[in-house]
Amino acid sequence: MTVVLPVEAATASGQAQARPAGRRSPLVAEQRRTGLLFVAPALLLFVIFSVLPVAYAFYLAFTDYRVLAPPHWIGVSNFVALTRDPRFWAALRNTAYYALGYVPGSMALGLIAAVLLNRDLRGVAVYRTAVYLPVVTSIIVASIIWLWIYNPQVGLLNWALSLVGVQGAAWLYSTTWAMPAIIIMGVWKNLGYVMIIYLAALQGIPVHLYEAAAVDGATSRDSFFKITLPLLKPATFFIFVISCISSFQVFGAVYVMTKGGPVDATTTLVYEIYMNSFQSLKMGYGAAESIALFAAIFILSMVNFRLLGQETEYV
Repeated sequence: MTVVLPVEAATASGQAQARPAGRRSPLVAEQRRTGLLFVAPALLLFVIFSVLPVAYAFYLAFTDYRVLAPPHWIGVSNFVALTRDPRFWAALRNTAYYALGYVPGSMALGLIAAVLLNRDLRGVAVYRTAVYLPVVTSIIVASIIWLWIYNPQVGLLNWALSLVGVQGAAWLYSTTWAMPAIIIMGVWKNLGYVMIIYLAALQGIPVHLYEAAAVDGATSRDSFFKITLPLLKPATFFIFVISCISSFQVFGAVYVMTKGGPVDATTTLVYEIYMNSFQSLKMGYGAAESIALFAAIFILSMVNFRLLGQETEYV
């Protein structure tokens, strides 16, 4: 055992006080340099492939750029044109329509799946895998599968409806049913992701809360609405924000299944940006639309945080 004499302790304390307050020890400086070296490659890739493209898109939004000629600065003309473009507003309405069906649908069905699979069932891992499998399936492959399912003549859906005497619709060829068909496909694709988040949240709820409620005479319904749902608020808030952002970025299913039709009934904001930028080669106008999409997602996210985020902090 080492004994520190009062004189040595006082000397060490005096040396520590003599060191400048803003000066770090060599060990801390070395650890800082090592940490920076570790994150430098990822940070460099992030700047090259995320920060610079976004900054360049902001610049292009204020130019007339048609690929074959250098960008020409035109100020806010692209944004003024957006306010007068009926196709842009139609795409915005279609995107909002998709979001209104996709977000609550995926959240409700995901919660139901999580509750049903949060049990000690035989083969429950297989069921969870089956529900989650569409999440890791390519959107192109999934869209092609659903093209066959929605086929009016030989599709699986209309065949199943015919078994109960119901005449199936021309799903992707109808202005009435095309967007609901895209929404159903989107909910199916994202259901497993929502289920996994809810399942993790359910398994984090202490069991003794349910046991105490049962002792007090609470039914399963009472426990679900008084214990489960309130304690799922943080997970619900996260899923809601992520689903809203995802719904405003829908593109793959629209591109493969409908090409924005029929009669622009499924043209969404991202698909409209793609058409203007890579089909009509109006890169400046497409960049302005992407900035408008960014603003819409940002405002929607801030509203969600304002209305729901503070409430979840106390759960």
